[in-house]
Amino acid sequence: MVNFEIARKRMVQEQLVGRGITTPRLLDVFQKVPRHLFVQEAMAVQAYSDGPLPIGEKQTISQPYIVALMTDLLELTSKDHVLEIGTGSGYQTAILASLVRRVWTIERIRPLAMQARKVLDTLHLLNVNIKVGDGTLGWPEEGPFDAILVTAGAPAIPETLAAQLVPGGRLVIPVGDEANQTLLRIRKAADGTLSQETGIGCRFVPLIGQQGWQLNS
Repeated sequence: MVNFEIARKRMVQEQLVGRGITTPRLLDVFQKVPRHLFVQEAMAVQAYSDGPLPIGEKQTISQPYIVALMTDLLELTSKDHVLEIGTGSGYQTAILASLVRRVWTIERIRPLAMQARKVLDTLHLLNVNIKVGDGTLGWPEEGPFDAILVTAGAPAIPETLAAQLVPGGRLVIPVGDEANQTLLRIRKAADGTLSQETGIGCRFVPLIGQQGWQLNS
């Protein structure tokens, strides 16, 4: 029988610290959030392995390191209001909710949103608002946001999401074709101009929506 606490410690030390993730507050959250609750029961023993896992509906829970890296790039504070595009399993949502004041998250697939809500409620993460819809359009009535995280690969940076950042806000998003993307961090200056930093290569499921990939593409 797997000792999940030991598995989490090993994951943090080998997969995160071992690859240069050193932010103490972030590592502490990864040590506490039970990743195995966000995967199907039959997959729980693999929850802390060094890779993505299927969660149904042709979607995945990202590799722990990628979740940590993208979160780290957001440079979050405890006062931040964050928008997440692609709730998926809810694991990334739980990480964010443990670090910031409030999270708004959008999921296109209703059964995933419902399951994520169930697990988040079990963990008493009550600072999360979830809705089912087109994440590429953002959540303008709740914005602007200090940070926006997109957990699916986009063909380009959705203008609607960039518009929903506060001055000084950060957007982290994988951009590329449907097979391979590059992780980007976008910063919004006080005058509204955007600057871009290029990160590592990555592979995500496609971002579906009006400002993403079309469902039949």
